[in-house]
Amino acid sequence: MRPPAPQEIANDVSRALEEDLGSGDCTASLVPENKLLRTRVICREAAVLSGRPWFDETFRQLDGAVVVTWRIRDGDRMKPGQEICQLEGPARSILSGERTALNFLQTLSGTATSARRYADAVAGSGVVILDTRKTIPGLRLAQKYAVRCGGASNHRIGLFDAILIKENHISAAGSITAAVGLARSIHSDLLLEVEVENLAQLEEAHRAGAQRVLLDNFSLEDLRLAAVRYKGKIGLEASGGISLDSVNAVAETGVDFISTGDITKSVHAVDFSMRFL
Repeated sequence: MRPPAPQEIANDVSRALEEDLGSGDCTASLVPENKLLRTRVICREAAVLSGRPWFDETFRQLDGAVVVTWRIRDGDRMKPGQEICQLEGPARSILSGERTALNFLQTLSGTATSARRYADAVAGSGVVILDTRKTIPGLRLAQKYAVRCGGASNHRIGLFDAILIKENHISAAGSITAAVGLARSIHSDLLLEVEVENLAQLEEAHRAGAQRVLLDNFSLEDLRLAAVRYKGKIGLEASGGISLDSVNAVAETGVDFISTGDITKSVHAVDFSMRFL
């Protein structure tokens, strides 16, 4: 999995450090300036790791003398009690960066872990699990990376790299056919998807030339009908109210993709702790 560009990661970390440190770490100033520290990070639960580049960048920005030695890679599964990495360096810098570094690690690992659970739930079905734009503001690229670490795939990154025609766009254009035609004439190089609410709209989107349809809140029966009639003719993406409990049943209908905002918006932060050696 390729992480975002180094400057994107640096920007994320810079903002996080600024909001935490402000004018300086008052408590760390109680620690002798020349004191060195060795610590290790432990994962307390079963999870998938993501966030190493942000963790490393936190200490790079604070103090280049801090050395981080990793035991596992992003995308690897973790067991409760497993050592993830060790740190050595100036105590003040490690203590000042601890919370920011762990915040990135716990949030992105939580995203990756959720993605892994969804991907595992549909393993063998051929269905691709997709994320959505329902991400933490300011951490879109970081969470999209974490989704890939967990074995799922990205939908569009933002409003600029694919077209998803929804109800309001259809209303403004006059019809699905009109909206698709206009989109194809303006952005012929982008993926063109239409959100549909019933089989009749699906047929119109197919005839209009859409490449993919988002089947919004379709029943399992209608998802199966859509797959029987349109599989291989147009990409079929199920979405709307899909949870970990229901995702396998949706996959069994024969759709190509399943998208869920649960992966990125309902993140359970993974429990990490930093312990002195």
